[in-house]
Amino acid sequence: MKKNKKSISGITLIEILIGIVISMIMMGAMFTSYTVVNNSYSQVSDKAKISQSARNLVGMLVRDVRMAGFKYFNDTIKEDANEHIPIKITKSKNFSQACDRIDIVYGDVIFDASKNPQYTYERFKISYFCEKSKIIDKAKSSSAGNVTIDAFAVYKEKKKWDGSRWLDPTTDLRPGTSAKDERTYSKEKVVDYVQDLVFHAIDENGKLISPPPSTTDNKDFIYKIKTVDVALTKRSRKEFF
Repeated sequence: MKKNKKSISGITLIEILIGIVISMIMMGAMFTSYTVVNNSYSQVSDKAKISQSARNLVGMLVRDVRMAGFKYFNDTIKEDANEHIPIKITKSKNFSQACDRIDIVYGDVIFDASKNPQYTYERFKISYFCEKSKIIDKAKSSSAGNVTIDAFAVYKEKKKWDGSRWLDPTTDLRPGTSAKDERTYSKEKVVDYVQDLVFHAIDENGKLISPPPSTTDNKDFIYKIKTVDVALTKRSRKEFF
C-alpha cells in the first residue's frame, strides 16, 4: 500500500533557519559566560603570581638583613669604617630612573683542621638594587625601534672582602684554592616588573632615621638601625586590570 507523499511530515527551510539562529544565540551566551569566568580566573591567578613573587623577594631581603653586622667572636678582620657599614641604604634621587639601594655586610668563617690557623675569617657584602627593565613593550614598539616596559628589574649581588677592597665576584677564588668561589656572584636578576622598591632605616624607638646613616650623614646611627622597612610595588606582566 503506497503512502500519499503529501501526508509525509517534515521541516521547512524557515524552521531550519530558526533552529540555527537559536543554537547560535545559545552558543554565544555560553561563550560569553566562559570568557567572563576565564578572564576572572586569569586576573585572580595573575594577582596571586604578583603577590607570590613579591613575597619571595621580601622574604629573601629579610633573611639577608638579619645577617647584617654579624661576625664571629674572634674575628680578626680589620674593620673599614667606609666599607663595612652593616646596613647602608642609598636613597634614589630620581624615582623614574632608579629605586633605593641597600648594602648588607656580615662576617663568616671557614674552618680547616689541617691548617694553622684553623679559622679563616671572611667578610661579605650583599647588595639589592634596581635597573630599568629590558623587557620589550610590544604594544609601544615599532619598526622605528623597541621600547621597554615602564618598570624596573631588581638585582642581587654578593662580594667578598680581601682585606683592602671588595673582590670582583667573577674572578675571586675560594681561600687556599685555585677554584672559583661559588659563594659570590655578580648581579643576578631576582624579579622583574617592579614599579618601585623603597628602604627605610628605623631606630630602636621606631622612628625613621633620615637621611639613612652613612659615614657622611647621621653617622652616629650607623649601629643603631633596629628595623628596615621595605616597600615593594610590583606590576602585572599584562596590562593593568
